[in-house]
Amino acid sequence: MARCNGHVVADVARIDLLASPARMEIIDALEAARAAMSVAALATQLGRPADGLYYHLRQLVAAGLVVEQRAAAGRSYRAATPRGKRLRIGYQPGATANADAVARAVASLLRVAQRDFSAALADPDCVVEGPRRELWAGRVTGWVNRAELAEINALLARLGALLHRSQGKRSGRLVALSWVLAPLQLAPETAAKPRRARRTPR
Repeated sequence: MARCNGHVVADVARIDLLASPARMEIIDALEAARAAMSVAALATQLGRPADGLYYHLRQLVAAGLVVEQRAAAGRSYRAATPRGKRLRIGYQPGATANADAVARAVASLLRVAQRDFSAALADPDCVVEGPRRELWAGRVTGWVNRAELAEINALLARLGALLHRSQGKRSGRLVALSWVLAPLQLAPETAAKPRRARRTPR
């Protein structure tokens, strides 16, 4: 399989590789490290057995999403994503194989997010109130115009940039941020009716 072209992946085979929580976490860890990591270091960071990572790493290397480096000290791995960029999935909406693969990858992302949330919720020291809150989930719906949608996207991009610029550091608190922004499809009889924004705490 050819190497990854830049940082946007749109072909089904590569997207399907990301439909595995383990492979998604490997990509995240390597991008955050900004340097090559040994399998032992990856295993420690991810809390997974080192032996179980080799299978996933081989697949990611073959797909061009991860680069393997060999030296006298042994093998190490780094993200193929250009420095300063994060791997992105290209969407092709509609009845496409790409859309099916994207849905599988997002389902994997949400499984990882649910696992992270549950683990943090079990920690009695986790901060859940105030300006230093670490754990928070919710769902908000509302009607937005084009300018407001652009503002939402700018805020999400700002959040991503804030977390991305911390990569390579190992101080403070390691956090994960996951979100889904999606237009809601309304039934024809309700499409014209105004609807109040709704907030459902989780």
